[in-house]
Amino acid sequence: MLFRQFVDDDLGCASYLIGDEKTGEAVVIDPAYAIEPYLGEAERRDARIVRVLETHTHADHLSGHGRLALEHGASVSIHPAGEPEYAFEPLGDGDEVPVGDIAIRVIHTPGHRPEHCCFAVIDRSRGDEPWLVITGDSLLVGSAARPDLAVEAADGARDLHRSLRALLDLPDGVEVYPGHVAGSLCGAQMSSKASTTIGFERRFNAAVSKDEHAFVAEMSAGSAPRPPNMERIVELNRGPFVGAPGPLGTTADPGDAVVLDVRRPEPFAAGHVRGALNVPVTDSTFPTKAAFVIPPGSRVAIQADSDDDAERAARGLRAVGVLELAGRLIDPDSGERSQTVELEELEGLLADGDVTVLDVREKDERDEGYIAGSRHIPYRLVPSWIDELREAQPVVTICSSGSRAGIAASVLLAEGIEARPVLHGGVQDWAERGGDTVAFRRCGS
Repeated sequence: MLFRQFVDDDLGCASYLIGDEKTGEAVVIDPAYAIEPYLGEAERRDARIVRVLETHTHADHLSGHGRLALEHGASVSIHPAGEPEYAFEPLGDGDEVPVGDIAIRVIHTPGHRPEHCCFAVIDRSRGDEPWLVITGDSLLVGSAARPDLAVEAADGARDLHRSLRALLDLPDGVEVYPGHVAGSLCGAQMSSKASTTIGFERRFNAAVSKDEHAFVAEMSAGSAPRPPNMERIVELNRGPFVGAPGPLGTTADPGDAVVLDVRRPEPFAAGHVRGALNVPVTDSTFPTKAAFVIPPGSRVAIQADSDDDAERAARGLRAVGVLELAGRLIDPDSGERSQTVELEELEGLLADGDVTVLDVREKDERDEGYIAGSRHIPYRLVPSWIDELREAQPVVTICSSGSRAGIAASVLLAEGIEARPVLHGGVQDWAERGGDTVAFRRCGS
């Protein structure tokens, strides 16, 4: 059997190439928009990709099923509950998709989305029992997927609990390969491990050990905000096939496009285009971070240090459904400058009461301790708090290391709000210097 897992570390997404080495037939499960790695692996293994299987209509990344269909003639299969607008072959619970001597058995597992399916893979040369199962956005390593992205959270959680029970009926030794690992938006407390087994998850995954009432209560409480581009990505993945992108090109005039400056925050502060947003392409999870702060539906012009960085940024943006790219910005008017704050300076600013300190980390990070008197708005939510933050300026943004503080400050600056990021250090460094902090105490502690 031909089997290869592909993991996009920036998005936390996993996809799979599965085939029969004797016949040369292969399928791709949950392909990314950048299909070149699958094509390269298939060529190396003397295989041809004949079909795409989608576990569900993805909400966090643009699928490559359209490119594989349009450019390589592959058919696309998905459960009809996904209501696709493209030509597809329907999947139903218990169906088997033959790939030479390999059989891929469909297990309908609603919960994350109504159409969600898992795929148990049977190698007939080894026997009639599944060897592994592709679990998409249902059973994750050490966790379970979000139930609130397509339906009401409680309804999705009830369906997901039943789906997990069905997966746990598989033998202990069946290997589990999920659609997401740590870094994805589609689940909480995921492991960075790329695979597990049914037996291991049955024993150690706290989510699957809960009864339905406890599971629904926990999974439907306190869900993180939905990504702002989620509806757009679902629309693209459900709609007509999206083909290959054109060349990035260049532009001297961004016009009405949003300028995304993908340089490091220090050169951004030294000079940038007025109104530009700063998300360094070298940051981990660059595509997700950029998608959180770029206004939905915007055309985007990219300012970068090199053609390679611009192309890397373009690939990341397309992966999250940002397809309207005006090109790489050449000869930009970088006359706008901004100031930064060092931790030593922040002590004096706080002592004088001259600034609002904005902690842009996530809630679980802030719960470990925060700067006394600071406000808390995660960087990804800053765009929706612009009006209130106008009344709080001047603002100093801070996170754990400087990266997200720089992003948040650029969002505020683009809106005309006086903002300065702490780029060299974070809240932990502040505490180690003896800065005034508050330790969060949970009830009962």
